[in-house]
Amino acid sequence: MRRIAVLDAPSNLGLRPPTATSVPGCAKAPGALRDHGLLTRLAARDAGCLTPPRYDPGDWRPGDGVAHAAEIAAYSRALADRIGAIIDGGEFPVVLGGDCSILIGSGLAMHRLGEAVGGRIGLVFVDGHSDFRHPGNASYVGAAAGEDLALVTGRGQANLAAIESRRPYFRDIDVVVLGIRAQDEYRLDLQAAGIVTRPVPILRAEGAARSAQWARDQLVDCAGYWVHVDVDVLDPAVMPAVDAPDPGGIAFPELELLLTGLVESPHCLGVEITVFDPDYDPDGRYAAEITSAVVSGLAPVRSVTARPDLIAARRDLATPPKTGAAVAESRAAREVAEPVAPAAASAAPEMPVVVATTPKGPLVVATTPEVPVVVATTSEVSADIPEPDAADVTGVLDPEVAASAEPDSSGTGEVGAEPEPVLAIDDLAPEQESGDEESGDQESGDEESGDQESGDEESGDEEAGDEEARSDADGGQSARVAPAVPEVRLLTRPLGSAPMLDSDPLPATRPGMLRPRPPADPPAAGAFTTSTFGSGPAIPPGVA
Repeated sequence: MRRIAVLDAPSNLGLRPPTATSVPGCAKAPGALRDHGLLTRLAARDAGCLTPPRYDPGDWRPGDGVAHAAEIAAYSRALADRIGAIIDGGEFPVVLGGDCSILIGSGLAMHRLGEAVGGRIGLVFVDGHSDFRHPGNASYVGAAAGEDLALVTGRGQANLAAIESRRPYFRDIDVVVLGIRAQDEYRLDLQAAGIVTRPVPILRAEGAARSAQWARDQLVDCAGYWVHVDVDVLDPAVMPAVDAPDPGGIAFPELELLLTGLVESPHCLGVEITVFDPDYDPDGRYAAEITSAVVSGLAPVRSVTARPDLIAARRDLATPPKTGAAVAESRAAREVAEPVAPAAASAAPEMPVVVATTPKGPLVVATTPEVPVVVATTSEVSADIPEPDAADVTGVLDPEVAASAEPDSSGTGEVGAEPEPVLAIDDLAPEQESGDEESGDQESGDEESGDQESGDEESGDEEAGDEEARSDADGGQSARVAPAVPEVRLLTRPLGSAPMLDSDPLPATRPGMLRPRPPADPPAAGAFTTSTFGSGPAIPPGVA
């Protein structure tokens, strides 16, 4: 069971002034409806009132864009916050406008909600006018209440159509328009945009209840939908108290059936009522009619269960993720709760390390317990000694041992100074894949032969290095030779225990990028190839 929460949004910023010396009276609508017992009859919670900025069009002229744009944008953000808070509480928001520009705030709230649940939110637009005027189909714009559908579908100036860089708030295919007049000025633009409509003649021919079901069927791919109701959808014969009455509308019983059919689904997220102007209702009878229609139409809301997935998604979105400090604190708390036994701590031998700083960064490997710690920096390593290739390392380092080594970046050789970035050998190791046994044996054989050849090359490099060192010594120049690196013991790590990445790997480390290439076909007889092993493309004879 959902409880209704009524929120007043008495904004008239989206309308033109009715006269040169007056302001639109729709800001009085929430008070007029409350005076007729709307909250009591709905058994609703009073969610308060969001006071709008001052109405002052100033010296606005055609071509200046939407009037009150900055004020409407700020008000829409605040309204979206209030609507989101109501939904977070598991309640059903009923927003009392105000003019149709409050749809921008509702649309912003729905876009936030869609982002939280990972789905799209739809819009059922019940209005006597399409409100689809925008710079692409009109010479100028000015009143947001006549452009609200265009703005929430991403058409118009960015400070209203793309608040918080969200554009559009509703996609065209997620919008259903009900109740526009058959001769609406922008009906062809709606059709071209792919927005489905059901004008009043078709709505009446099919029936209000079936039209509501039809609208819900159009939004089956959405995670939910919002309902916008402009009371000028009613015929002026029964509702003249609006800013732009237009003949050919529906009656109050049809509006009640529409509302009932739309809100009886748990996917309906809320309703807004707009454009009623009490200035044209001096005796209050039209306010009483609207109140009765809203109470009757929203009766099914109390029998529908709130959707816990929306509440949970909003709660998860509002919960800030744990930072590195928070994770460290939780880890320290676990260590305090489960202290290590003294015997076990003393039994664990200290693991010395060897740290060699290379142009790519320090290289950290684990050694046997019998070998002391050796730290060598680039200032102590001769340029004649080849740089160790991390891709030749076939083991995996112990992360705890690597984290305990802190080489001195100043080159003094002292441990405990500020560490330099550690070269991650795991990221450089080629990825191995399982395949057929025959292909696996063949690849392993190729790798063994490659290891033998690389070993021959390394021995050749060592002999060349010895000869160069002797020649330098004969010439009277002393060469600084790095201390001998002791034999290392590489620690293995079980499969599947590699650390998780916070983002996608770089293109150079994506699976398959470092996989050994399969041997190419042998070259044709008499052909010359650029590769010793026949892996390169063959060059025909006679080509330079």
